[in-house]
Amino acid sequence: MPELPDIAVYVHALETRLLGARLERTRLASPFVLRSVDPPLEAAVGRTVRGFRRLGKRIVVELDDELFLVFHLMIAGRLHWRGAGARLPGRVGLAAFDFAPGTLIMTEAGSTRRASLHLVRGADALALHDPGGLEVLEADLEAFQAALRRESHTLKRALADARLFSGIGNAYSDEILHRARLSPVKLTRQLSADESARLFAAARQTLSEWTERL
Repeated sequence: MPELPDIAVYVHALETRLLGARLERTRLASPFVLRSVDPPLEAAVGRTVRGFRRLGKRIVVELDDELFLVFHLMIAGRLHWRGAGARLPGRVGLAAFDFAPGTLIMTEAGSTRRASLHLVRGADALALHDPGGLEVLEADLEAFQAALRRESHTLKRALADARLFSGIGNAYSDEILHRARLSPVKLTRQLSADESARLFAAARQTLSEWTERL
């Protein structure tokens, strides 16, 4: 599943291609990918892209009139940039979004359809898609330690819990723990002050380094 560094790269790539572009058409190959009904997806057509952001492990496209497209790629979902009017690929194609500069295509490998798309209106509706986890790259050590102690979990489970930490999953949690020299099964409330500080530093370094590398 794409995590914080991967989503950050997606957001940057989308900004360079689509900021200020007008959504001319939407195409759905799978009725299951769209998980919202009000407003209808057609309401996004004709709107201009005003911005992009990461919301946990979700990608948010901000349009005119407080409309937001929310992509959750899950494990096998991906976004691809193609030429204008590009055809949806068979089997893996889920949806296409046509702009004058090109077409954004959403795909998902495999037969299990877990990736999702929502169209919501307003900041309150968008907030419902935010699991509420701490943004590690914006937090201080005290806030990080408080999030760790909120529930008694193993370190592995805590780091990958979207309600506790934003944008971290199985892949980067493993690297963070390895860098911090901590066991994934150690309980959060058993950490010493030094261990939690090491974990905080490792989390920030890992997420920052991978965002720069990708």
